[in-house]
Amino acid sequence: MSHPVAPAVEDSRTLAPFGRRLCRVTAREAIGPYVMLGADDPEGPVPDPGQFYMLAAATGWGGESGRPHLGRAFSVCRLRDRRLEFLLEAIGPGTERLAEVEPGDRLSVVGPLGIGFTTPPPGGRAVLVGGGIGIAPLVIWAEALHGRFTSLVGFRNGDYAAAAGLLPGAVAVATDDGTGGEVHHGFVTELLERELRDGDTVYSCGPPPMLEAVRQICVERGIEAQLAMEAGMACGFGACFGCVVATRSGWRRLCVDGPVVRAADLVEEWH
Repeated sequence: MSHPVAPAVEDSRTLAPFGRRLCRVTAREAIGPYVMLGADDPEGPVPDPGQFYMLAAATGWGGESGRPHLGRAFSVCRLRDRRLEFLLEAIGPGTERLAEVEPGDRLSVVGPLGIGFTTPPPGGRAVLVGGGIGIAPLVIWAEALHGRFTSLVGFRNGDYAAAAGLLPGAVAVATDDGTGGEVHHGFVTELLERELRDGDTVYSCGPPPMLEAVRQICVERGIEAQLAMEAGMACGFGACFGCVVATRSGWRRLCVDGPVVRAADLVEEWH
């Protein structure tokens, strides 16, 4: 199926300053197999929940051949005064290097980039649905919502489920293997089907199969849903078209026309 390029999305996003800037790393914390990295950003604007940054280590950022890695895209997980906090998982050369960064080191950052979440209608309930490291943008969003939300999160096992504690308030947890204490043995989308009710707005981030399941559930039930979508990003500015997804109005670049996309805008073969 062919899709034209979607028209530019009208929004009021927070815009990134031009160019890269160096931020001092001030915190590093292990959370199960994940790493929470904090970097002070006194010169940058306050990001909107759901926006992301392109990150690179200021030193040692490259392979054995000396060629530098591209920056890696990370949603903001928490904001503490002017400290940006990012949740990392070391799964490749770039993320492994970022996970090694220590307080006192420097991070090269570009951001905030993209379009974040929009608030639910007055009186409506927000249902946050996260999968694995995809809980990151839901944490800062939950803190901005000030208690008007329900959190449902899923992880592969109990070790990873330690990250559920980043979310404020009560959290319902599912793990693939049933480990992790009082958790649902199965998928987080099974919790969503039980919890969802008319008038809710769903906010979700996680791996593509989970997001597609969330999309299907919400579209079939006529529930508004906003999906913070993951994709490999090379530039963060929409120049390379490497992070496009198919929508009903054409191809959309997640770095500039997302990463948050309405579920109803996606076509079934978006992934």
